[in-house]
Amino acid sequence: MFDVTRYAVAADAIVEAGRFLYQRGWSPATSSNYSARIDERHIAITVSGRHKGRLGAGDVMVVDLAGRPVQSQCRSSAETRLHTVLYELFPEVGAVLHTHSVKATVLSRLLPPGQPLTLEGYELQKAFVGVDTHEGRVQVPVFDNSQDIDALAEQTRVWFRAHPEQPGYLIRGHGLYTWGRTMDDCLRHVEAFEFLFECELETMRVRP
Repeated sequence: MFDVTRYAVAADAIVEAGRFLYQRGWSPATSSNYSARIDERHIAITVSGRHKGRLGAGDVMVVDLAGRPVQSQCRSSAETRLHTVLYELFPEVGAVLHTHSVKATVLSRLLPPGQPLTLEGYELQKAFVGVDTHEGRVQVPVFDNSQDIDALAEQTRVWFRAHPEQPGYLIRGHGLYTWGRTMDDCLRHVEAFEFLFECELETMRVRP
């Protein structure tokens, strides 16, 4: 069982996030998926196939940390395990957002296989929790797109167990995953990443 009041709060945060991210063009149509922690065993997550700019309470369901529906006949995203593995790894995480922006998608396709995106020297790196100077590096791993979500979830588990300080990752040709203690933290991370992705793409364009 889970606390319905905490579910309602989590669902409201997800609905509001969906409107914001859709309006910014970062979650077009039915792409993307969002989640928020209810307790140590349950998360609220978007129902598969729902338009993210028009989410309502009926578009958010509950799953356990194995990704199984709880008190629902609905189906969550096929990528649910990519969310739950983060809640398992990091007990402090309260929200996870997966977006499909043009910049994240294009940049992920331009990076050589096996090479992370390294962000360095940007003032906005300080938007990420735990980063207090522009002089450090933020590494964003790029995982190959795969329909084997369990295998991809395990890849992310291994990487982030070794690099717990990093705030997000890209899936090649697919989009961004980021997380935070609260939904506000998570949304701030999305905005920061989008700015930094645009900076990187513009640098690639003008560099001789």
